[in-house]
Amino acid sequence: MDWNAALYRKSPGFVVEYGKNLLACVPEDAAQCILDFGCGTGELTAALAGKAGQVVGVDQSAAMIRAARETYPGPEYHVLDAAGLAAQGWTARFDLVFSNAVFHWIQDQKTLLRALHAVLKPDGLLVCEFGAQGNVAAVCAAFASALATRGRTRADPFYFPTPAAYRQKLETAGFQIRHIEDYDRPTPLSGGENGLALWLEQFFAEDLAGFEHTEQINIFREVACALRPHLWDGERWIADYRRLRLLAVRN
Repeated sequence: MDWNAALYRKSPGFVVEYGKNLLACVPEDAAQCILDFGCGTGELTAALAGKAGQVVGVDQSAAMIRAARETYPGPEYHVLDAAGLAAQGWTARFDLVFSNAVFHWIQDQKTLLRALHAVLKPDGLLVCEFGAQGNVAAVCAAFASALATRGRTRADPFYFPTPAAYRQKLETAGFQIRHIEDYDRPTPLSGGENGLALWLEQFFAEDLAGFEHTEQINIFREVACALRPHLWDGERWIADYRRLRLLAVRN
């Protein structure tokens, strides 16, 4: 996905806000080195720097990394995906890997978990949260319906597993599960009436790219009409998020 860093900061600020809750799972230790995998624009990377002696942020988006370096210049940053991480020569470098709202974008989970296992020290900790099965199901269904009326099929870039399915993947990759759970997290979207359109514009950019701007506006209106009885609370849109949170130790 080609991320728009400016739009990301403007619209899905909840990604960072809810990520701050995940920070509570990260112990404070001035001697530790932390990898923030999928660091985005660096807000949580900077917060992690207050819990560790060294923090490294990586993201596959060059635009995100540029924004992170400009705004939060303290940590070390690299433009890398999971495959690139494996090629860095960082074997057993990190005491902890932190990742918020990233894993569901990655289809090749085997490569991802192998890479994170390799860069963690023995007994190193993986702390992450991402979309669980059923995440934004209503939003996705309404968007897919709007595309279908136009003869298009929605791309499905997401990986939303159950805890049982992901536990198996982690154990196969050499992790010992300390905690894993899924839960509903209804999520207010910023932007008032425009909040849903801003969300769609960011997260379904690939599907929308094939339409003229006026037709995109029509799609936003159709999706909003379908979802209003369920996800509009009178003042803002509440997206039907479900999350999977886990803590796992590298064997």
